[in-house]
Order: sequence, then structure tokens, then C-alpha cells
Amino acid sequence: MAFLLGRLCLRREWAAGVLCLAAPQMAWADDQKSQASTPQRPTIMFNRWQEEWSVLADPRVPREPLDEFKYLPLGGVDPYTYLSFGANTRERFESNNAANFGTGPNRSQNYVISRNEFHADLRVDNRLQAFVQFQADYAPWKTMLTPVDRDRLDLEQAWVALTEPVGGGTLKLRAGRQQFGFDLQRFVAVRDGPNVRQSFDAAWADYEHGPWRFITFYSLPVQVRDVTIFDDYSSLSTQTFGMARAEYKFSESLFIAGYYANFTQGNVQFPNASGNERRDIFDVHLNGTANHFDFDLEVMNQTGRIGVEPIEAWAVGSLAGYTFADVNWSPRVGIQFDAASGDGNTKQTFGTFNPLFPNGYYFTLAGYTGYTNLIHIKPSLTLSPTSSLKIAFAVAAQWRQNTADAVYTQPDIAIPNTAGHPGAYTGSYGQVRLDWTIDRATSFAVEAVHFVVGDALRNAGAHDSNYIGVEIKRGW
Repeated sequence: MAFLLGRLCLRREWAAGVLCLAAPQMAWADDQKSQASTPQRPTIMFNRWQEEWSVLADPRVPREPLDEFKYLPLGGVDPYTYLSFGANTRERFESNNAANFGTGPNRSQNYVISRNEFHADLRVDNRLQAFVQFQADYAPWKTMLTPVDRDRLDLEQAWVALTEPVGGGTLKLRAGRQQFGFDLQRFVAVRDGPNVRQSFDAAWADYEHGPWRFITFYSLPVQVRDVTIFDDYSSLSTQTFGMARAEYKFSESLFIAGYYANFTQGNVQFPNASGNERRDIFDVHLNGTANHFDFDLEVMNQTGRIGVEPIEAWAVGSLAGYTFADVNWSPRVGIQFDAASGDGNTKQTFGTFNPLFPNGYYFTLAGYTGYTNLIHIKPSLTLSPTSSLKIAFAVAAQWRQNTADAVYTQPDIAIPNTAGHPGAYTGSYGQVRLDWTIDRATSFAVEAVHFVVGDALRNAGAHDSNYIGVEIKRGW
């Protein structure tokens, strides 16, 4: 996962959806700076609203076609008041011979998912920002359509933000339809893996001072309807999600964060419980690197109620690796361990973990694995033949945490006839992925997954599964 950031944007900041309006140092500002190196064009970023196009005010920056739409100055001599337009397209061919492990209809599919986004970004004096983004998402030849596959034309983001210095720090306020994710996006994500991203109608505030940062927001997650154009909606009765979060950066290589969140949704159905759901969530995340080692650890506890039944659920996610930086192709050897609780089918508590808003590619793009009732172990090897090319190999095995609960696929879809049936072992899979950054605006990827089901799935009518995805992305 690439973390591409501006001058004041740290890795954790784009993941949390923070505003990043600070301007880069401009080489044309005075005589001394005019002798400095020419500013570089912005990289096309994961969050397009973080790109700073005022560099095009410098006539020395090389021009590309349509730059007159990337930087339209509006403030006279102020280079930081401008309007910018942009677009993304992502085309992915997918072949899946056993969606949901072959337990449903139309088991084998070959199709394309096509995501197209268009945006306008208005900046005023580096303090005020207004961002609007539209989406047009299609799934040609896909017969098993889900809400994350198609949204023919709708409003993806539309918000206004203000950045102000306060008390020696920086206060950032944002209101409107927006997207955000946290940390590795295990549980709160932009949902970039599927075709339709996750948006929120939200009010957001964060304050950063030194190594500390505090975030709070209240949101209504956007539901995809796709009956007519511009019909996506949010509702208090459907879902709500709010959070208070604190972050502390010990150093450039060590970071910790914790938050409390509240999640509600109406009339939900799990294999062992149903009704209105309310979850109180506590999460702690630690991330760091040292001497070619890297690690990421996140733990979450969930309490609350579903119907009249109390909830007690938990999850753990971890990644660790070592990079042999002095060896050809810089091999990284990694290990991943994940676990999430299932329900024991007792009346004392309901134990099925809710993965909230997962990113859809944390395990694989195939979607065979959901972060519910799970134990998952995955060693991996990543090679970097060049700075723009990465090849990853992985194998994994997984089990149910509780055999009284079901086997789940992404995001939390229960496989029929698995809850309460014997057999903890779910299966194992192999994964190969290639990522190639062609240029600053274009990337290419291929991923293949082969999943061998265990008896718990085979006895429910499931069979071995194969997935291949071929993707190209381009940003302007």
C-alpha cells in the first residue's frame, strides 16, 4: 500500500482523512529561492484533495496537456487561491470461478469493474477548501451484482473545509459528504478494493499540536441505491458512526493511536442474533519501523447490544516483516496474524465481531475471507526488482474462532450451513500479486488467488476457488 503524502502529511494523516493544505516551499518566492531546483509536479495521490497544484504558478515547472485546467489562478498575486479539476479511472478484469466458495447461484463469473471519478478542488488563501467529486461505476458482464459493484452516476464527495492556527497548533474543520480511513484500514476504510468506495455524510474536526493529534467526527455512512442517478443516501435509522481519537508520534518511526467509536444500524441479521445493533468500540493501534524491521498491531473490543442481547466481541490484527535492504531486489519476509471473535450461541453474550467498514483487500481482492469469526496466519515474501515494481508471494491458513458461528466472506456475509457444524479448519490459500508503477499517474497490478476449502466449507457444499484480477489505474 502506497502512502503518498504532501510536505506536512504523515503516513497516518492521509489514512485518517486529514486536511493537508500547507503549501510547499515555492522556489520562485524570492531571489534566493529562484536559484533553487525547480518544484516538482504533484504525484497523483490516493486522496485527490491532498494534491497541491499551486506549483504550476512557477513558469519553470514543465507543462503537460490540459494544465490550464489543473491550475486556474483566482487570487491575482496569491498563488494559493485557485481552482483545479481532475479525474481518475480504474479498470479491472476479474475472473472468479467460485464466488462465496461456490455456495450460491452463478458460481463462475468473468467480468470488468470500471470506476470513473471526476472532481473540482477550490482553494482560497490556503485556508478554505471546497471539494466536489462525482463517480460513475459500472460492472459489465457481472451477473451477481452487489451494492459495491455499480453506481452509474452519483455524488461521491462534496465538502467544505477550514484550516486555522489555534493555540500554537492547527485546527481543521470539514463538513459534508467525505471519505476517511484509519491506519491500515482494517476496520474503517475508504473501501478502495471493490468498485464503489465508502462515503460518509459527516462533520469532522481535528487539532494537531506538536506530536499530538485529536480527531472527532459524527457521520451517517452513505448507502448505495443505484435505482436512478444521484440517489445514494444516508439515514439515522440505517447507520450512524462517530468517533473520538487521539494520536501520538514518538518519533518518525513510532506511532500510537487509540479511539472510542459508536456504531449503530437497524434491523440486522446474523446467524445467531438479529435486531437493532449498537456497538461501543475501543481500538488501539501501534505502528513502527527500526533497523529494517517493520510492524503494525491493532486490537479492538466491541460491546453494546443487538436486540436485547449484550455484545462482547474482539479482534486482533498484526503485520511484521524484515527487509534485506542490502540484498538484490530488497526481499521482505513478512508474517501476518489476524483473529476475530465468533459467537458461541449462548444467551449470555453475542460474540460475533462486526468488521465495520473494511477495506476489501486487506486479505485478498478475491473477497474469500471476512474479518469475522476468524483465525488467520499468513507468511509472505515481497521482492522489488526495481523501485517501481513489486512482486509478492504469500500462503495462508485459516480457522473459525468458534465453530458455533458461521464462516464469513467479505465484508461479513455468512456462508449458509456452516454455523454450528463441526470443523474449525476453514481452508488455506496461495496468493501472488504484482504491482507496477508505470509513471506518476499510472499503475498496473495483477493478483491471483487459489483457495483450498476445508471440511467445514466442503460439507456445506463449497469447493475450491480461483480468482485472478488484472487492473490498470490512471489519474489526471
